[in-house]
Amino acid sequence: MHGRLLPYRLPLKRPWSSAAGRFGERRGWLLELVDDEGRRGWGDCAPLPQAGTEDPRQAVAWLEQRLAGIEGQSAGTLLRSLPDEAPPAARCALETALLDLEARAAGRPLSRRLEINAAASVAVNASLGALDADTADRLADAAGFRVVKLKVGMAPPADDLKALERLANRLPPGVTLRLDANRAWNPEQARGFMEALDGLPIESLEEPLAEPSLEMLAELQATAPCPLALDESLGRFDHDRLLRELPVERLILKPMVLGGPLAALRLGRQALANGMECVVTTTVDSAIGAWAAVHLAAALNNGLAHGLATGDWLAEDVAPAPAIREGYIHLPDRPGLGIEPRKDFA
Repeated sequence: MHGRLLPYRLPLKRPWSSAAGRFGERRGWLLELVDDEGRRGWGDCAPLPQAGTEDPRQAVAWLEQRLAGIEGQSAGTLLRSLPDEAPPAARCALETALLDLEARAAGRPLSRRLEINAAASVAVNASLGALDADTADRLADAAGFRVVKLKVGMAPPADDLKALERLANRLPPGVTLRLDANRAWNPEQARGFMEALDGLPIESLEEPLAEPSLEMLAELQATAPCPLALDESLGRFDHDRLLRELPVERLILKPMVLGGPLAALRLGRQALANGMECVVTTTVDSAIGAWAAVHLAAALNNGLAHGLATGDWLAEDVAPAPAIREGYIHLPDRPGLGIEPRKDFA
């Protein structure tokens, strides 16, 4: 086996803004592994420190070091030897590429390499970006979706609430709003915001606290009108304690942040066994990273809408992004990821 890294730089159609920051492009590396039968496995390394990954320089240095020692080893051996304590975006790329190779060799989709009873399709939420004056106009982009995700917390809570009330009046019947505050508020602001949500069609609220503690999250969840979710603050807490105390009702699983599909699947299964919901999302990854997240969501097969409709944010991509029809992604019945990078890219 041998491998190589292919750098990419993908501009966004418009900047991605949240209370955690703003970016206008995604940079990273595709990892290509080739086995002795000529099969190719692909992984995406797209570091985003503001989302909880390592620095890009750390990612590429780790991958280059690992690639120097893979010759002569099997995909299975390499998967078993991946260290848990590794830069997560780099580890995600290597784990995904190895899983892709294994699934291709077995002649089955990656989702069924992860879980034999994986779903054939997954529901997804629309991603409309930041709540602003133009959000209502962008609702047309969410036709067919039953969950619409919005970033809040960049304006004062009172202004966000007024905008949500106006938006709720324009939502089609049965459509709900998934909100993400990206750790924008102190406890008093979060408590006041959630009290005012009563009566609005809110599906969940992610990361309300700037400095979250398990105790404060549990207090907020006890009175919240919807599930609260942990995303970028997952790394702050011991996962065993988190799963014992269950301070919130939902976890957000990002393979790029958690170290790959298998690492995310393990946490997801533990959470589900303890009564917590799990939603899989991307970090606005390339199509290779997005497809890895789709296969993970299919393996979890929990019926929730996942945050996988981010391909439309990219002005260009390294491969065909997951196609969405009426709020669903239907997985290809092809081995591995089921996708290849563009010939002009690879």
